[in-house]
Amino acid sequence: MPGERLNWYIGAPNGVVICVNGLEHGQIQGCFYHSYSDTPTRFHDIDQILFGLERFFDFLNFPYATTSERAFWTSGPKREQRQEKVKRMKDEELLQKHGELGTFIVRVQHRQNNSWQGRITWMEEDRTLSFRSIWELVKLMVSAVEASAPGAETSEPSWFAEEGIEDGKG
Repeated sequence: MPGERLNWYIGAPNGVVICVNGLEHGQIQGCFYHSYSDTPTRFHDIDQILFGLERFFDFLNFPYATTSERAFWTSGPKREQRQEKVKRMKDEELLQKHGELGTFIVRVQHRQNNSWQGRITWMEEDRTLSFRSIWELVKLMVSAVEASAPGAETSEPSWFAEEGIEDGKG
């Protein structure tokens, strides 16, 4: 099976598997997994997933954010504690995780211009696309889940189905 799924790979220390288990009022709900924890990080709306992923990238310091918060005065010298980053799950284990409504492998390659750029793989359809912003990433996931939800009657086709968008297939 993994040999057939060429787009199914984590490929980076910050690769995550997002499992969507619910969709309510356009808000995806579920959890995401990464190599550095045995337990999933749960989310109940888009804000929670984005802030959770941003904290994870900050923990890894990868990809490096090209912009950061500024303060004009501080209460003392800032000392960063270095945390040991120990992988707790292998990539093969991550790829076994699946959501009820959709599963996505997200590989953020850059955090530039206060946004993210990278690649997303929709596992159920075995399709991979590039995204240029956080908004585009969210739109890809929500449209895919809406299009594949039981009894879905969406007026817009999934972005994964649009012509002219780069993907991992033919």
